[in-house]
Amino acid sequence: MKKNKLYGFAVILILIAQIGFLQGCQKYPDGPMVSFHSKTERVANTWNIDNYKINGEDYTSLVSGYSETFTNDGDYSYNWGVLSGTGAWEFQNNDTEIKLTGIDNQSSQTLVILKLEEKQFWYYYMDGNDKKEFHMVQ
Repeated sequence: MKKNKLYGFAVILILIAQIGFLQGCQKYPDGPMVSFHSKTERVANTWNIDNYKINGEDYTSLVSGYSETFTNDGDYSYNWGVLSGTGAWEFQNNDTEIKLTGIDNQSSQTLVILKLEEKQFWYYYMDGNDKKEFHMVQ
């Protein structure tokens, strides 16, 4: 009887340790904790705007119809009505950021990834002192 209790207690401790380990390994602040798809596979999609904030204030209505496409080959494009552009993308900073290059004659732009799931991609970038946050969905 004592062995069974001791065994059960050991299993519970191991599970608690594993949960803590997995939470510590989470790459992006808003998830996911575990994914069966590579980061590149998750990014490589056409994403549509779901929510847009500047310094925490909602401006989603201003960017209605905005979309971005990332390919497995590192190509990037955006489309917003009559405005569109192309460039290239790549992971950087231990895959916590995406560097966009060649867009609108900018040298580069850095997107900080908040969430990267199969159906949701959240990021922000700094535009001077303004934090521009995008919540994209498929």
